[in-house]
This record gives sequence, C-alpha cells and structure tokens, in this order.
Amino acid sequence: MIQLTPEAVEAVKSAMSRATGPATGLRIMVETGGCAGFKYMMGLEQAPREGDAVVQQDGVTVFIDDLSQPHLAGMKVDFVAGLESSGFVFDNPNAASKCACGKSFG
Repeated sequence: MIQLTPEAVEAVKSAMSRATGPATGLRIMVETGGCAGFKYMMGLEQAPREGDAVVQQDGVTVFIDDLSQPHLAGMKVDFVAGLESSGFVFDNPNAASKCACGKSFG
C-alpha cells in the first residue's frame, strides 16, 4: 500500500514517544482541498477505524481510511530535516500534479 523511509519511521516513532495521549499508530489520509485539489492529512491515532487498511512497517503502524486508499496506493513517505524547514515528503505515483509546498496534489 505505502512505504515509509527509515527517516519517516524514526520521525513517527519520535512523535509517538512525545504524544500526550494514547497513540498506537499514524493516520494518513487525503481530503479535498489544498491548492492542487487534494491535501494530505496526518495525525497520531489510538486505533484503526472500520474500513481502514493497516500497514505495519519497522515497528510503526499506519492507518489509511477506505476513501484515501486508492489515492495513496504505492506512495512513499519520507521525512526530511533541513535548516529552514523539516517535514514529511510524499512521493505519490497517483498524483498527476502537485503544489510547490508538496502537501497537496491533483
């Protein structure tokens, strides 16, 4: 379904270790919006919801809702740390176009 780079795995593990509430995984989903038509949404989650695909990789659990699954199939998620900004980077083969910030696609 999706693949996390080692850097993304470590970033998720770090976020989970600092979470104030119970979190067993990361939810990645797609919503309508953003400058290119769809936007990526991410957040820590306690448990899967009905219809979720559950992806396990290197000790990290990812939840993907049924509506987002077709948009995210084959996607690679990386985490880049830089001087000016740090964050997750999405390499999505389903995106026909993407915005300059890399957080939305069409």
